[in-house]
Amino acid sequence: MRTFNVAERRNRLARRHFLACDTAAESITTIASALVGLHSSDPATPYLSLWARRPGFSVADLNDALYETRSLVKHLAMRRTVWVVDVADLPAVQAAASERVAGAEQRRLIADVAKAGVADDGHEWLTRASAAVLAHLDEHGPTSSSALRAALPALAGTYDPAPGKPYGGPTHLAPRALIVLGAQGHILRGPNEGGWTSSRPKWATASSWLGEVGTPMTAEPAQAALIRTWLHTFGPATGEDIRWWFGSTKTAVRKALSEIGAVDVDLHGTPGYVLPDDLEPEPECEPWGALLPGLDVTTMGWYQRDWYLGEHRGQVFDNYGNAGPTAWWEGRIVGGWYQNAAAEVQLQLLEDPGQDARSVLEKRARELTEWLDGVRVPPRFPSPLVKASNAGR
Repeated sequence: MRTFNVAERRNRLARRHFLACDTAAESITTIASALVGLHSSDPATPYLSLWARRPGFSVADLNDALYETRSLVKHLAMRRTVWVVDVADLPAVQAAASERVAGAEQRRLIADVAKAGVADDGHEWLTRASAAVLAHLDEHGPTSSSALRAALPALAGTYDPAPGKPYGGPTHLAPRALIVLGAQGHILRGPNEGGWTSSRPKWATASSWLGEVGTPMTAEPAQAALIRTWLHTFGPATGEDIRWWFGSTKTAVRKALSEIGAVDVDLHGTPGYVLPDDLEPEPECEPWGALLPGLDVTTMGWYQRDWYLGEHRGQVFDNYGNAGPTAWWEGRIVGGWYQNAAAEVQLQLLEDPGQDARSVLEKRARELTEWLDGVRVPPRFPSPLVKASNAGR
């Protein structure tokens, strides 16, 4: 049985995640596709993720891909997370992940509509609301959530997400109906009315925004296709890593692994999988460092993270499993970063990686400060490390 040690896994991470080893010339669409998407729950994350991977990247590059050429699109998919995905991958993402999310969101919304007394039949309410939204978008083009709610009586209604709690109270149902329609693939997040660090999308019908997008897929072939791509980039990995990343079931993962012919391997003492044609040793990279944003796809990439996270989980991740900004040295997390009151990027090293590492990371911090040019990007889910920096100011 092929054995992968920690050092080889870190070499693979460097090269296949476009963080080192002369891989940074790839287009942003190629990067997004190879990673099976870029996290976008925090609007700034995909921009900072691409800055870390592609020299010369600018905000305009991603804006152009999202809103002009439309080679990339934001979509709710794996683990009910918003992702930036390659449009060519959208049929597989829709069938493998988004449909599952849509089903769960639809069931909860239907139940809450009835529970709140908005309608006796929650399914009928959602059917009417969905038809009204699609008709409006067909006639008027991309429209914001607030404008749709104001224009369409069928979207009227509120519910209380947390009765009796301080954070509860009347909450509009309309955004949830749009989330269901989006997860179903009927509508997409179109033009963003906010800046790159905020999310104020106008919704558009999928057909008007993208036209025809490939051949629709069914769940099992789509899961196999995406897991094959994912395993090339993130593998070798455990079955639990794959199941968690896709938000799938053990049965579905086992079936997909069998379909793609994945090979059993030893991950420094733990059972794992790799593609059958991907067993050759991974060449070493030159020493490298990186600054990644909160929720970056690499930091969040595996369920079992000790091989690159070490003892820093409690400082880098919050109690809900959200990662803050991180500093990496040769395939492992050695700390984090934040912006001070002057919007300068400051390192927060949790260990001493050595003088060479500190020099590289300090240089990256200066480069990121210059690139941000005074823009502040507080992480949406600040880690304990980030909170400590705020408390010390």
